[in-house]
Amino acid sequence: MNTARIHPTALIDPGAQLDSSVQVGPYCVIGDKVQIGAGTRLDAHLVVEGPCLIGKNNRFYPFSSIGAAPQDKKYAGEPTSLMIGDGNTVREFATLNRGTAQDKGVTTIGNDNWIMAYTHIAHDCVVGSHTILANNATLGGHVELDDWVILGGNTAIHQFCKVGAHAMTGAGTLLLHDLPPFVLATGNPASAHGINSEGLRRRGFSPEQISLLRRCYKTIYKNQLTLEQAGAQIAELAAAGDSLHQPVVPLAQFFRRITRGIVR
Repeated sequence: MNTARIHPTALIDPGAQLDSSVQVGPYCVIGDKVQIGAGTRLDAHLVVEGPCLIGKNNRFYPFSSIGAAPQDKKYAGEPTSLMIGDGNTVREFATLNRGTAQDKGVTTIGNDNWIMAYTHIAHDCVVGSHTILANNATLGGHVELDDWVILGGNTAIHQFCKVGAHAMTGAGTLLLHDLPPFVLATGNPASAHGINSEGLRRRGFSPEQISLLRRCYKTIYKNQLTLEQAGAQIAELAAAGDSLHQPVVPLAQFFRRITRGIVR
């Protein structure tokens, strides 16, 4: 650990392991069983509690709580953890909690996520990569966000809900059910409003693929089918196996994971 990169007012437990390139700002508190990878920067007034594993090249802005005990009355001090990947940005006053023994025991955050101010990621959540969580997004316990999800400001997600890849919510959305991949939802409670076509174009989806995903959306939401019937038709499209139908594969896989019904 390079003490030249550690502000003299920072308090670091002897049991913490920091790469020599880690920067720690004024008045940070880093606890035991915290591991922080190369190139990560912690600005002033951060609290990081362990067990917590933080990867490379992350940036944490002031006044966030990283790796605190879960907000769960059943939690009795079990050795649970928080795992954060590489290249994430965590803005001011975010709270990222460890897992619970009643579930996986770990809260997991992937790579290249943009986590804005006042975001709360509760115990046992799984956040993929390349997501954007706007200010005050709130994830209840056991929530799962797949890659490229965008949550509008003040979005709240009920415990155990799943949000599929490339899905997007508008500001002030309340999700009480699972949100399939690619779907745009807004409202309190949330309702579906088409697919996130602009986001898909920006990420390189072809016009033909986007058209196919619109067809899938109609299958799910417009054709008066049960969830099981819609899932079966989506699975048939995914089985085609060519590049055009490749985006349908995660949609078919998501239907097999649904546990709370879907946003309608």
